[in-house]
Amino acid sequence: MINIPTMTKSSPKNTYIYSYGRRKSAVASVKLFQGIGESTVNGNALSKYFPGVSYLVKYDRPFKTTETEGKFYFQAKIVGGGKAGQVDALILAISRSLVKLDPTYKPALRLADLMTVDSRVRERRMVGTGGKARRQKQSPKR
Repeated sequence: MINIPTMTKSSPKNTYIYSYGRRKSAVASVKLFQGIGESTVNGNALSKYFPGVSYLVKYDRPFKTTETEGKFYFQAKIVGGGKAGQVDALILAISRSLVKLDPTYKPALRLADLMTVDSRVRERRMVGTGGKARRQKQSPKR
């Protein structure tokens, strides 16, 4: 019986590390490859999928924290949520992949608050509140 490590998988192109991250209703699954390549999200270039500068600055934080800029690239598939939630899910997935690769990265990523799952989710609407979660019917003044 051959012992295959569970953290890496092979594709015809390269070996990669797979992980996922969640935020609000967005779910990001990431394949992290070692080497130089173009990072893509849902088949599009990263700068095309996240056109705002603020998004591009945020996604790079795990690589800057672990000082691995330019050493990795990724392919991500993100489903659900808005752009802000998608970026946060992507950051968590990249951080988890880096920790699978080298567990010594975990303290630095945790200190930078990149390994913490932000579990806040939109509150469901309540019956009798006029279509909102916390709104109540106006009470009579007299």
